Amino acid sequence: MKPRDEGYGMPAEWARHQRTFVSWPVRESMCFPETFAHVCSGTAEFIAAIAEFEPVTVLVNGEDEAYATSVLASRLAAGQAGGDSVHFPIDWFVQPHSDSWLRDNGPTFVADDKGGIAGINWQFNAWGGKYAPWDLDNEVAPAILKRYGVRCFDAPLVMEGGSIHTDGEGTLLTTEECLLNPNRNPALNREAIESLLRSYLGVERIIWLGNGLDGDETDGHVDNLACFAAPGKVILQVCQDEADPNHLIGKEALSVLERAVDAKGRKIEVVKIPQPPMRMGVESRLTLSYLNFYFVNDGIILPIFGGDAASSDEEAVRILSATFPERRIRTIDGMGIVTEGGNVHCATQQMPA
Repeated sequence: MKPRDEGYGMPAEWARHQRTFVSWPVRESMCFPETFAHVCSGTAEFIAAIAEFEPVTVLVNGEDEAYATSVLASRLAAGQAGGDSVHFPIDWFVQPHSDSWLRDNGPTFVADDKGGIAGINWQFNAWGGKYAPWDLDNEVAPAILKRYGVRCFDAPLVMEGGSIHTDGEGTLLTTEECLLNPNRNPALNREAIESLLRSYLGVERIIWLGNGLDGDETDGHVDNLACFAAPGKVILQVCQDEADPNHLIGKEALSVLERAVDAKGRKIEVVKIPQPPMRMGVESRLTLSYLNFYFVNDGIILPIFGGDAASSDEEAVRILSATFPERRIRTIDGMGIVTEGGNVHCATQQMPA
């Protein structure tokens, strides 16, 4: 029996959460290990921000636990001294892992209409075999589900959670660049992948965008480009600079969305959000995206980038405040962890209430 056969479906991310999962960074697997302390500081910042809204569980390697708890304790103390209040518990789960992008190697939760939840354990191969070894990361999802007594469905599909986004009413967003990439599932065509997504996530309609953002080493995860804001409404990051490859990428995604119909027969309303100015990292373009925000209970954790992005930061806050008037927009330093390739959405996974 597949999850869909038993009445399970993937909830929207804005549905109430029981908690958020985060994995602590691992120096040995970082592209730039000399930035470890900076990345840990950025991780502590967004963990503290999430804990203002809901409980957090942090996965940590045993040898890193003392350092991690010290860094986070310092961040929490600084926040309280500055007026921030932390209302929800943060607990630690010692679990071996090599990479901190839990959205991608953690479980995807599904729920039924009776209040039950289960978890999908996708197969993980480190974004198409880019970062060996990944054996420890492939064990993270079942370990989380076992610890919390959640039923596990093993899916015969190599996939990362950052490559999909759902409206909770049967419609899924993804990109061809990622899900159809032969470095994931070379033996499966589009129809076979769609069939598995329907069976394991309970979706009816899949909207395929083309490419993800330029320079995104995940092979175009959708969570940097577009996400649902509500059933029938999608936020899309757009670029006005015609010399930037993201201009055409966003234009093509907009064209798809304007023609699309969701699982309930609705046309898609598109909310555009401007991308931050381009920044280069040590070796390549940084994947800066306001769409890599994270829904929390009654709020949104939004990465902003400062400096030459100050005006686009303000515009992003304005647009999201207007789109989600009932939610508090809690900003964090978007440069805290992005040098390692992602941001707060990539680093988190929600467990439905």
